[in-house]
Amino acid sequence: MTGWSVTDIPEQAGRRAVVTGANSGLGYVTARELARKGARVVLACRSEARGRDAVQRMRREVPEADVEVGRLDLGDLASVRNFAELFTREYDRLDLLVNNAGVMAPPYGTTADGFETQFGVNHLGHFALTGLLLPALLAAPDARIVTVSSMMHALANIDIDDLNSEGRYRRWIAYARSKSANLLFTHELARRLAGHGGEVVAAAAHPGYADTNLQSAGPRSEGRRGAEWLMGIGNRVFAQSAEAGALPSLYAATAPDVRPDSFFGPAFGGWRGAPAPSWRARWTLSDPAARRLWEESARLTGVEYGALKA
Repeated sequence: MTGWSVTDIPEQAGRRAVVTGANSGLGYVTARELARKGARVVLACRSEARGRDAVQRMRREVPEADVEVGRLDLGDLASVRNFAELFTREYDRLDLLVNNAGVMAPPYGTTADGFETQFGVNHLGHFALTGLLLPALLAAPDARIVTVSSMMHALANIDIDDLNSEGRYRRWIAYARSKSANLLFTHELARRLAGHGGEVVAAAAHPGYADTNLQSAGPRSEGRRGAEWLMGIGNRVFAQSAEAGALPSLYAATAPDVRPDSFFGPAFGGWRGAPAPSWRARWTLSDPAARRLWEESARLTGVEYGALKA
């Protein structure tokens, strides 16, 4: 794994991938490098216009790229269901799902279905999407499901009695809880897949501190120019590039030695560098907590993973 880079990505010809949030940042780089290696990639984006712009940019950078746009709003379960329905109607299998999209520390808000925005988009939307695409994933040999978390998960465990932060909303704690939820989801998904006996591998990754628009989106949406400026300075001084930040996701998605429930991040202190196994908070490996979150997520979204028994 030492020094692993995009040149080490195995050939992906014949594989079909879906990458959420692929119009910019980590998702764009992930989709582009998969396409460069021959994968057929669906860029699942909330804005079709930005998705089309990303496709045009990607085809300029990788002329042979086989990419298309699919509209997906993870904050609207009707949109998630529509995306999955259209995908499974056209394609009978899915080799790789990268649950990459997310929001970070916005002011309090709710999704179209009434969930707190960060929990709803970062976790519930991806929980629903994965479940709806599960038959296509099970139909593919050696399929992968990669969910992007963050080292910020270490700030807070989920509160199973207040998943939507109705008691008190603290934006960074809510973000950390949504990222802990990503890891608990991966943990329980890997356990259930093992019980099913198939070849699908569920793993997780984080980018360290990567220079993307995620950090400044929240302050920008509130007109907090000072905070937006500080985030921009932090990105320029401390962050690694989006290209480097996407490497752990690409490793989890393509490397042959990835084990179920693995978690990868940058090698140097979880901050920057080549992909390596990452530390994770002990609570993200709790079987009871993962099971309870799964049950609540199924109840809230109405998505049941019929093929995967408890």
